[in-house]
Amino acid sequence: MNKLWHEIRDPIHTFVRLDSEDRLVLDSTPFQRLRDIQQLSMSHFVYPGATHKRFEHSLGVMELASRAYDSLTQPHKIEQVRGLLDQLDSPEKVARWRRVVRMAALCHDMGHFPFSHASEHLLPAGWDHERMSRALTFSEEMQDIWQKGMDAPMRAEEIADLAVGPDPDSPEAFPAWKAVLKEIITSDVFGVDRMDYLLRDSHHTGVAYGRFDHHRLIDTLRFLPEAPTGDDGTDSEGAPTLGVEEGGLQSAEQLLLARYFMFSQVYLHRVRRIYDIHLSDFLTAMLRERDGHLPTDPAEHLAMSDVEVVSEMRIAADDSGHPGHDPARRILRREHFRVLYTSQPADRQINPDPSRAVYDALVEELGDDRSVRRDRYSQRGASQEFPVLVDGKSESSTSLSDVLRQVPPARTDCVYVAPEIREEAERWLKEKMTKVLES
Repeated sequence: MNKLWHEIRDPIHTFVRLDSEDRLVLDSTPFQRLRDIQQLSMSHFVYPGATHKRFEHSLGVMELASRAYDSLTQPHKIEQVRGLLDQLDSPEKVARWRRVVRMAALCHDMGHFPFSHASEHLLPAGWDHERMSRALTFSEEMQDIWQKGMDAPMRAEEIADLAVGPDPDSPEAFPAWKAVLKEIITSDVFGVDRMDYLLRDSHHTGVAYGRFDHHRLIDTLRFLPEAPTGDDGTDSEGAPTLGVEEGGLQSAEQLLLARYFMFSQVYLHRVRRIYDIHLSDFLTAMLRERDGHLPTDPAEHLAMSDVEVVSEMRIAADDSGHPGHDPARRILRREHFRVLYTSQPADRQINPDPSRAVYDALVEELGDDRSVRRDRYSQRGASQEFPVLVDGKSESSTSLSDVLRQVPPARTDCVYVAPEIREEAERWLKEKMTKVLES
């Protein structure tokens, strides 16, 4: 193939560069569908600029994955971990796996369902967007690209493994060298998926919380053995993982603090969260004929995006007989539920779960739960533990950083009520709060 180079302008990375083989994936049906999948679900109802899609995010992840891989595979860095990563022991192998990493990064979100994570709980047991991404990577259209569109044919299995992790049905153990390449994309600490969404979401929501020195962080990335875990430091070093040189520790602190603040101030914003709850209620009604589940057949999946959901939502908002009328009108007419109560430290001294107590008592008072919602979430994947290269040895990040030892998980725990009963509910809560907490 006579390769041509293409440049796509991007507000975060200036340019995303692709060749003709990359364009085949970019132009595929599964990837183009991501133009119609919101990155931040209903967040544009709170942050008007947050209308960016999974499409541009995936392009950004590919760009950062390429930069991170190039940094990690510099000859002097690879030489120091030669025994840990035998699959990268020649320039030819390094070049081959670079292409696999790029394609895995580009395809890692292809399986997202309408409005991204906000709808994923409506899947049948055993399904998530990662499983759908794997299924699409093995689809006939993508297999033709991997096998016929590339100068050096690629294996769908390798791309899927790095994009979303091992096949849960595979009896084979996931090799450590492949796990560490996957970390480039989805590591809980340094994955470029996280880097891009923090930078991109911060930009489009108009906040500064998600910014960090990603250039310095990528430059200091290293394949390192896991730091010793024994209290006396005598445990042997473990499998290869992603870490940083000592000079990149402050950039890593920035990243993890940025994640905490973006969760606290944007992702867990109380109005943003209630819009997602109303969306869930609407989708449940919309999917009632399917037992409340989103489609998992790849062809049906590709035919359903945010566009179809919003179209149905507009119909429902104007039709009082539609099963999704109430949540649709609350979304489109901004009649969303309002916060009645937020869990407070002082209240938790009296009752370990005060918002549950408030919710239960209010539902009992009203006689039904249609006008009350509870939202409880605690940030997952918030590990601050990673190896740091200090004087030629792997040291634990939390043993070196006072900052990382003190980063808490972001949480929310609220009770919402319909706006038409808000004043009544507030009076009730003021009168009954002590009794509710002590019951």
